[in-house]
Amino acid sequence: MSDLRSRVRALCAPLPGAEASDPFGGGHEVWKVGGKIFACFGAVDPGVSVKTPDIDTATQLIDAGAARRAKYFHPSWINLPDGVAGDELAKHIIASYDQVRAGLTRKARAALPPRDTNRHVPDPD
Repeated sequence: MSDLRSRVRALCAPLPGAEASDPFGGGHEVWKVGGKIFACFGAVDPGVSVKTPDIDTATQLIDAGAARRAKYFHPSWINLPDGVAGDELAKHIIASYDQVRAGLTRKARAALPPRDTNRHVPDPD
C-alpha cells in the first residue's frame, strides 16, 4: 500500500458516513458518502482524485502544478500526486467530502451522522 493511500485512509475513515469500496475491481479504492464518490485511487495511475468546487478551481490548481487532471472524471476533479503535503491533502479531501455531502438529497444528508466542523483534522504525514 502506498504512503499516500494510507494517508488518505487516515483522513477519510473518520468522516461521518464515509465508506471505502472497490466498485470497479482491480485495486481501485473509492471513498463515498451517501453513495457518491468524494475521493478515488485508480488501480494503475498514482495519486488520489478529489472533487473541487468548479472547473476554474481545478484548472488553477493544475496550471500551478499542484495537481493533475483526474482521468475519467469531470473536469472539476483533480488528481493529487503522491508527494502532496499533509495540510494540502487534508484541505482537498475535506473540501471534496463537504461538497459531495452538501449535494446529497435532504433525506440522504439527514441519514448521515453529523459532522463536527470544529474537530481538528489529524495531519496525515
